[in-house]
Amino acid sequence: MNPPIIADTGGLLKALASAPDGEPSFPDYEEALTSASLIIVPALILAEIDYFLREDRAALRQLVAEIFDPATRYEYEPPLPSDVARGLELDAKFKDLALGLVDGTVAAVAERRQVYRVLTSDRRDFSAIRIGPRFARALELVP
Repeated sequence: MNPPIIADTGGLLKALASAPDGEPSFPDYEEALTSASLIIVPALILAEIDYFLREDRAALRQLVAEIFDPATRYEYEPPLPSDVARGLELDAKFKDLALGLVDGTVAAVAERRQVYRVLTSDRRDFSAIRIGPRFARALELVP
């Protein structure tokens, strides 16, 4: 098993996508998800996932059930007030990226939990973000 990861919206959706034949649409994302010892799901990404799965409510219900099933490796992470504040701080610090609250909070949760691996398809933003007290720590983008 690989170390824990923080799930971002695009990374999680790609990891779970499958082709009509049932094979993973994005095998490298699926492998990153299935090989992680723990998948931390920041709560705010569920709003974005809900939006993207608005035409597939069954998939949304299945994913939410898996996230909250204690037998899975998913761990739902409600944002602390300090995560929201830090997310906004990161959004302001990296204003040219226009991170937004969700991505800022994903980075804030990674910082607080000290889990620097992020399952994401948003390489532009997450490769530029730096976290930590001196904004010196890069995130490891998975895959």
